Amino acid sequence: MSYRITKILNHNSFMGIESKNDQECLIMGKGVAFGKKVGQTVSVTGDARVYSLKELTDRGEAKEIIKSVSPLCLELANEVLDQAEEEFGKVDRSILFTMADHLDFAVRRIQNGEQISNPLTDDIRIMFYKEYKVAGCIRDLLKEKLGIRIDEHEIGYIALHVHAAIVDENVSQAMEIARTVRECICMVEEETGKSIDIMSLGYNRLMNHVRYMVARAIHGEKLKMSLNDYMSVKFPGPYMTAEKICRKMEKSLKLPIPDIEIGYLAMHLERMMDREEE
Repeated sequence: MSYRITKILNHNSFMGIESKNDQECLIMGKGVAFGKKVGQTVSVTGDARVYSLKELTDRGEAKEIIKSVSPLCLELANEVLDQAEEEFGKVDRSILFTMADHLDFAVRRIQNGEQISNPLTDDIRIMFYKEYKVAGCIRDLLKEKLGIRIDEHEIGYIALHVHAAIVDENVSQAMEIARTVRECICMVEEETGKSIDIMSLGYNRLMNHVRYMVARAIHGEKLKMSLNDYMSVKFPGPYMTAEKICRKMEKSLKLPIPDIEIGYLAMHLERMMDREEE
């Protein structure tokens, strides 16, 4: 494929017009713009990454984001997505623009000595384990390219961008899921009077169940088989707790939680409480 260069960002990236359909794109690849000039038409090999600038993100138009972020942050986001592709296979690479925007802001925060805290970092690390592991590659990249150190809280946010690239959820939805899971775990601790070890198997099972329960509520999906009659008779305590939690989650999410979810949540609560008593 060939492109007419409209703007050179650095040796490794340029903006150009695709010769076949006049679509404006961002082209990235090692040395892809080295020695080239604006107006020149160049052929791009299969190794290069091509991003459409027609993308509209929750942070604005892709073309506008490119004007405000450094070319290096675009490259860093591209490398993170390469790592994600190795781990997960095909990913939605249009997340590049919002990830680069976040990275640009993070770099400026770090350089100014500002620190953010993210109370959900531990939950994100466990809930999105593989995504967090992929996002961790940014640690060495930033140290090598800019000589700066990124902390675990920032990596947690990058992990949410990686997650958004592999599932049909945007970053704010992924954050909402993590926040609601944390809220739910706090409710469980409050209702049972027990502190839950985040490294325990019970926590992992409960957290994953709540994660998918919240995702189902967001996407309007419903379970097919009900456990409500069985759980309400056999385990009335966990069932009542699950019902309270589901009603509180509805208010928090501002979304309906179908009654059929209560029995499944009760089952996980009963399992977790049963294990802790052993």
